[in-house]
Amino acid sequence: MLKIVIDARRIRDFGIGTYIRNLIYALARADQKNQYDVVISPAQGPLLSGLPPQFQIATYSRDETRPAEEIAFPLFLRRFSANVYHIPLNRVPFFMPKPYVVTVHDMASLLFSEESGMRMNIRRYRFRRGLLRAGKILAVSAATRRDMVQTLAIPGDRVRLVYSAPAPEFFRRGHKADARAAGPQTEEHERRRILERYQINYPFLLYAGNIRPQKNIPRLVEAFAVVRGELANHPQYSDLRLIIIGDQIARNPAVRRAVIHSRVENCARFLGFVPFDTLRVFYECAAAFVFPSLYEGFGLPPLEAMASGTVVVTSNVSSLPEAVNDAAMLVNPENVFDIARGIREVLLDPELRAQLVAKGREQAARFSWERTAREVLEVYEEVAKR
Repeated sequence: MLKIVIDARRIRDFGIGTYIRNLIYALARADQKNQYDVVISPAQGPLLSGLPPQFQIATYSRDETRPAEEIAFPLFLRRFSANVYHIPLNRVPFFMPKPYVVTVHDMASLLFSEESGMRMNIRRYRFRRGLLRAGKILAVSAATRRDMVQTLAIPGDRVRLVYSAPAPEFFRRGHKADARAAGPQTEEHERRRILERYQINYPFLLYAGNIRPQKNIPRLVEAFAVVRGELANHPQYSDLRLIIIGDQIARNPAVRRAVIHSRVENCARFLGFVPFDTLRVFYECAAAFVFPSLYEGFGLPPLEAMASGTVVVTSNVSSLPEAVNDAAMLVNPENVFDIARGIREVLLDPELRAQLVAKGREQAARFSWERTAREVLEVYEEVAKR
């Protein structure tokens, strides 16, 4: 029996949190033999309810951004005397106890950092050191694995490709209505209730994710403005809107400038983060999910949209073609008019749309947390034997 410690303090994060939560529950289903200690921050306990007895929750209350945490958190971890420690993101404390496994979701903190000179050299050194000391590195895509090998000269045999996957809830059909809805409500009534709460009674394009420079949101806004202008007299899409779920626009001046410059202030909405059930309804009801990112470590949101039965327009660069295969409309993310072309085609071509929706469900189903958990467990056992 192994004793495994998983650092789950970032379980509330938009993408990494999805990975942590689903991996832990998948391990709980796949592994009844080993003992797990899951480290969380205060008030995160309800996010990990219903785990079996071999999963114990440990609370760590200190702020992980403090410099002293490079020593304090590793000292805390040593109390467990674990066979394997798992850091599920590429932020390894300087004195991290061995043996540990680290998951790298992307290389954006190096490839898209605004830092330079000594600061960048230190960041690069710490990133590389944390990976080289690991018993094994998990990469969530072949593209991320390739970036590590090429950018940081990490030996390829140190890196194991283990794909992430959409949350199982995105594949479910006919789930029960929210308990707050009175009476025996149907799934359609539940969707309508959530859309009415947000006063949405129009067709919309959807983006969900963080709003960072590499996410390419200004070009998405500009492409939306082009498509909206072209479809101004269309019987179905004359009142097309853009809904962005993620960070607030106030934190992103470049996005705000694009909205003003494109004159779409009244038809582009920024909702911030929303509850999971609400996000699922937005995926299901969108006319199209548009994700023109310049760089992704894996590209989970397009797969979530595909699992929800929504047609996807996404980029032909980085890991995204690897994730979506031929089940999405691929566009050049650096060309506003090509993004607009992709959106227009999936909206106006019913046959193409139906084909992509069907292929999308099949493609999303190729990724599963059960397989991910089995492969991660194999890595734990391999690292522990060493």
